[in-house]
Amino acid sequence: MAEEEEFSPNLLTDGMERSNGDFVPPDGLCWVSVLSCLLLACSYVGSLYVWKSDLPRDHPTVIKRRFTSVLIVSGLSPLFVWAWREFTGVRTVPSLLALMGIRFEGLIPAIILPLMLTMVLFLGPLTQLAMDCPWSFLDGIRVALDPWFWMLCFSDMRWLRNQVVAPLTEELVFRACMLPMLVPCAGPLAAIFTCPLFFGVAHFHHVIELLRFRQGTLSGIFLSAVFQFSYTAVFGAYTAFLFVRTEHLLQQRLDHSGHEMFH
Repeated sequence: MAEEEEFSPNLLTDGMERSNGDFVPPDGLCWVSVLSCLLLACSYVGSLYVWKSDLPRDHPTVIKRRFTSVLIVSGLSPLFVWAWREFTGVRTVPSLLALMGIRFEGLIPAIILPLMLTMVLFLGPLTQLAMDCPWSFLDGIRVALDPWFWMLCFSDMRWLRNQVVAPLTEELVFRACMLPMLVPCAGPLAAIFTCPLFFGVAHFHHVIELLRFRQGTLSGIFLSAVFQFSYTAVFGAYTAFLFVRTEHLLQQRLDHSGHEMFH
């Protein structure tokens, strides 16, 4: 029991029965939680393919269309958590938004400390980038403060997808919505390693486009998909751990953007 209580209590339910220090979820709760997460993941990935197009995924038109559909699904994703709570009868301590990590309390340390930990995780790529970069430190500061630099970034659809939309929507759907449904069922520790499986499997949809445009051999595409699943599952477990510890969505979004920049 001490091990479970070490994690954030706000993600646990009031009055959850315990036996010998273990979680005893209500009958059928785990099935409902897993099926809800599966439906949410399928809705997210399926929204990317509601638009019929012969263009590749990096084409600006395809990116803009997918922005529209994935933002709609992400905006509706809190309804999955609300419906899950109403259907199962599980009552949690915080409000729905607070349960999903949308709150102000403890925001500053929740951003700074995990971001420092992520920088340590990517210390190798950061060091290589610093060694290869032709700019000095002051030049980098000037570029970062230059409004024209940010105008160019925000006019680039691929940059917007990788650094803004994908991190925000994926963290909202695959962490902020799924973990509150999985933790009361499996407990924090098991949920940390279960939640990334949905995140990793969701990335298998890239195989469709690789096969469609014949971007490699069948075996090469399959191996690439397996590697991507493994990598995203490991990173998903890391971000799930951070979410359970900090209970903040904004911190997840920043760490995910850093991952997209250096992976």
